[in-house]
Amino acid sequence: MKNSTIMNKIASHSLTTLKLLPRAVLLLGLLAAPILAVPAARGSDGATIEAPTPKKIGAGFVLLMSLQRA
Repeated sequence: MKNSTIMNKIASHSLTTLKLLPRAVLLLGLLAAPILAVPAARGSDGATIEAPTPKKIGAGFVLLMSLQRA
């Protein structure tokens, strides 16, 4: 009798686990999809267009000279 109730509990827990398994797999897939898509998005070897470098205005030199006088 006691062995039968243990088997029923195991069967009940197994059925509950099997019912939750598809949801867990779906949730895991939704969370992993962006992470797995990153290497595919970085696959291009095309040229990178960069902005032109701004011209230096020389404020550092003025600060250096004013600090030397102090």
